[in-house]
Amino acid sequence: MSEIITTYPEVKKCNVSYILAVNDTLNVISGKWKLPIIATMLKERQRFSEIQKQIPKISPRMLSKELRELELNGVVVRTVHNTTPVLIEYGLSGSGKKIMDVLDKMVEWGLNHRELILHQNAEKAGLMSH
Repeated sequence: MSEIITTYPEVKKCNVSYILAVNDTLNVISGKWKLPIIATMLKERQRFSEIQKQIPKISPRMLSKELRELELNGVVVRTVHNTTPVLIEYGLSGSGKKIMDVLDKMVEWGLNHRELILHQNAEKAGLMSH
């Protein structure tokens, strides 16, 4: 059996390992709701209702399912406080906090890509109107 490659420089040299690492990442954060849920917790811990208010179109059932999956994957930590009424908060684990770098790069790429596409579309519209 071959050895699992675990460092970024080694993974970068091997397409198979690189793709496996990308798939591992996507398995944890893919879907319509996971990244927005994670984004709500970047600055501070949140209660269920606070997360739901920040993501208006998510149903309580879907939010509950996604939080459970993120907790199982070690991205989110669920804390139950022994108070009356019981207070439950969700926050990012150490690993989950590292996703901020990924999100920042995704936002940067998204803004640049949007600008590029808008520019290209404007150029096409200008060419077509002549």
